[in-house]
Amino acid sequence: MAGLRDGAGRNALARAPYGMLRHGLRTGVLEWLVERLPTPRGNPFTLGYLAVVGATTTFAGLADPELVQRLREASSSDGHNLLQHPLRALALSGFWIAGDVWMPYLWGFALTLAPLERRVGSARAAAVFAIGHVTATLLSQGVVIAAVETGRMAPGAMRDLDIGVSYGVLACLGAVSGLLPRPARVLALGGAGLMIAQQIAAEKDVVTAVGHPAAVLAGVALWRWLRGAERRPPRSRPRTASAAGPAPSVPAPAVPTVPAAAPGGARPSAAR
Repeated sequence: MAGLRDGAGRNALARAPYGMLRHGLRTGVLEWLVERLPTPRGNPFTLGYLAVVGATTTFAGLADPELVQRLREASSSDGHNLLQHPLRALALSGFWIAGDVWMPYLWGFALTLAPLERRVGSARAAAVFAIGHVTATLLSQGVVIAAVETGRMAPGAMRDLDIGVSYGVLACLGAVSGLLPRPARVLALGGAGLMIAQQIAAEKDVVTAVGHPAAVLAGVALWRWLRGAERRPPRSRPRTASAAGPAPSVPAPAVPTVPAAAPGGARPSAAR
């Protein structure tokens, strides 16, 4: 009966329109996606950082707007705060998002930081995020400070709000692309370049024009360091003799038979 049921199931699957396609999506694509979802064991830094950003975003939506604005200004990594409180500005500016919608950052973390953490570990993934955030912030705000000092920008630009996690996310995108096969690497970096070009054309902001490319390049600069720590799946061990099955039996050597004596006691002559 079990054989009949299995055969009937296969026949029904073959008769259904696009049945094999749906079966492949269920057993292949879905399994591939499930294996790459962030988990507390495989992505503790990613999930922890998302929890912090989610908490600050929820607070910003529920708390008094004036209080939120004061906290964001105190956490901003603008030129004024960097000159007065550099460590505080660099650390706290990465705990807010530039806006009120949290969901896009969830996908950003899932596609950049989470796979990077799975490949190189939590410590190196956190280091990439921090290096990208700090490097891009210092370069972009350094340009602003220099422009203000030379009179190319108004002094008010030194206090423009500068918060968000985009520098860290873009640095992780640049870093994880170096661990991908060449076609996927070109696609990832090309997509990042097009996205940054669109942002620069739309916003026409000096901080974005300097900070976003600098963040991607900071991640690219860490390729050699990350490849040395990349986690590779264990290779399959060669099958041993016991695992391969019982050894073939060796036939016993044949014993020559002595021909029987001919009648009358005469022995047969040997063949020539």
